[in-house]
Amino acid sequence: MSVMIHSTAVVDEGAVIGNGSRVWHFSHVCGAARIGENVSLGQGVFVGNKVVIGDKCKIQNNVSVYDNVTLEEGVFCGPSMVFTNVYNPRSLIDRKSEYLDTLIKKGATLGANCTIVCGVTIGKFAFIGAGAVVNKDVTAYALMVGVPAKQIGWMSEHGVKLELPVFGYGETVCPMTGGKYILNGDRLERVAV
Repeated sequence: MSVMIHSTAVVDEGAVIGNGSRVWHFSHVCGAARIGENVSLGQGVFVGNKVVIGDKCKIQNNVSVYDNVTLEEGVFCGPSMVFTNVYNPRSLIDRKSEYLDTLIKKGATLGANCTIVCGVTIGKFAFIGAGAVVNKDVTAYALMVGVPAKQIGWMSEHGVKLELPVFGYGETVCPMTGGKYILNGDRLERVAV
């Protein structure tokens, strides 16, 4: 296996890109970035220096992954979605020392044109709907929509909405995989069958 870098892409010296990864047209990867295996960086993607991207992530066109963002394995970043890294930016004030860490956990989906305000953690397999603005932590498997984003349900690891209340108790199975999920208050867990 090898890394595919399009002739129009810029990968600065020192960047680490894992086997099987693809860097498409007009993308820029900074020199201290760490990118895993089998990652796809779409057209016009920017990856900052203090960025870690796990294996099997897909970052669609026109996404900038700024410093202090970490994507765990299998994160999907939809077209033109936005990360921030300073909570209260001003052009006239240098706030690089105030960057906040943002963590997107394994398998999460960040829909097209959504915005992830810095300093939050998005739980594993959470699903952020298109155009949503996330300004607080998101629990695992949560389905979030709106501005600001509010939880409206739960998603399976396969990406199917589960028939459960947002808060309460119950259990269900993913209709696509048969995977079993148990809701306990405001937390959902997948259990081995």
